[in-house]
Amino acid sequence: MFQSLGDRLQTVFDGLRGRGRLSEADVKAALREVRVALLEADVNLEVAREFTKRVQEKAVGSEVLMSLNPDQRVIAIVHDELVDVLGGKAAQPTLRSDSNVWLLMGLQGAGKTTTAGKLAYRYKAQGRRVLLVAADTQRPAAREQLKTLGAQIGVPVFEVLDDEKPAAIVARLQEHLRKDFRDLVIVDTAGRLQVDESLMDELAELSERLEPSEKVLVVDAMTGQQSLPVASAFDERVGVSGLIMTKLDGDARGGAALSAKHVTGKPIYFAGMSEKIDGLEPFHPDRVAGRILGMGDVLTLIEKAKALEADEDEREMRDLGDFTLQDMLTQMRKIKQMGSFTDVLKMIPGAGKLLPAGAQIDEREIARVEAIISSMTEKERAVPRILNASRRKRIARGSGTTVQDVNRLIKNYEEMRKLMKRMGKRPPGRGMRRGVRA
Repeated sequence: MFQSLGDRLQTVFDGLRGRGRLSEADVKAALREVRVALLEADVNLEVAREFTKRVQEKAVGSEVLMSLNPDQRVIAIVHDELVDVLGGKAAQPTLRSDSNVWLLMGLQGAGKTTTAGKLAYRYKAQGRRVLLVAADTQRPAAREQLKTLGAQIGVPVFEVLDDEKPAAIVARLQEHLRKDFRDLVIVDTAGRLQVDESLMDELAELSERLEPSEKVLVVDAMTGQQSLPVASAFDERVGVSGLIMTKLDGDARGGAALSAKHVTGKPIYFAGMSEKIDGLEPFHPDRVAGRILGMGDVLTLIEKAKALEADEDEREMRDLGDFTLQDMLTQMRKIKQMGSFTDVLKMIPGAGKLLPAGAQIDEREIARVEAIISSMTEKERAVPRILNASRRKRIARGSGTTVQDVNRLIKNYEEMRKLMKRMGKRPPGRGMRRGVRA
């Protein structure tokens, strides 16, 4: 999402690096470029003006410009101001120990129903007893979608009836909870193509009767900052405690996320990063600022890796020379679970610069490598030296590739194996099983 803005800002700051000293004119010229970059990213005009004004006030001073590394000091100021614009400290929905009711609101198409499923999946994994409430009285398709998501993640769904009134909904829900207590109830409400009186009246009454602990507005980042005034309308009539920005994995320019806190006064709780059921990440302003400025996001990368890490009992530590093609396949699949290879690379500080601006790693090439290794027998993956010409031809046929593709993979694997020996470490992998067949 922040690719274009990040590339522009990094280009601006590359022009400041290595000069030894900066003049006031240098800083002002750079900040003019920064403001243009923010506006092109669809950031609210007032936000862009105030941002560059605050950075200039802090950066144009003898203490900064006369320091040993003035460029780094300026970038640090920009980073801190970006964190502030994005909301400062990370915020999460209130989660009480006994019972919680979260009301999800938003316009039709913002992604409320999918987000409800993602939240249920996330908090069920944390040990919560979750109930999803399909409270869209106007669209049976939305209720069916939530029921499908609930079945997928193993969470029950309480369904409202067509045109059922809020009083009846809440009465039936309370009776249901008396029989089957749940400590987190996530209510997916009806949406409209635009804010209207009937939507607000229905929501306001439902909210009043439910007395939710959280009133979360789901906002589509793809619509840009123009989606943010909607928050004011919802806040005035129903109240909003926080936001969830969806579709942040799309090609939105980032203006909505960068303007949200200033325009709405509400924190962003989560960011929707993919269509997958686990594609919902807590929104950390400091980490997002780091990504925008090309500083990487090691903490998120570590969290993703830990979530995928196998139990220690399932892993066997072996000598460095035992790194096999099976290990290589296992690690590739783990990285794929964390997101695209391009996105993972950008979380590593400095690694994103290995890619030209706007470039992406060809995921098809990754799939080709996976197909080749998957076409090998267990013994071939464990002992690649047995891969003679006839075996390589068979593997190429089985994977839909060429012998040249297989040869290139084996060569790359050997180079990786040597590199890992020199580094003195390798990714954890399973020991070679006994009794493997050729």
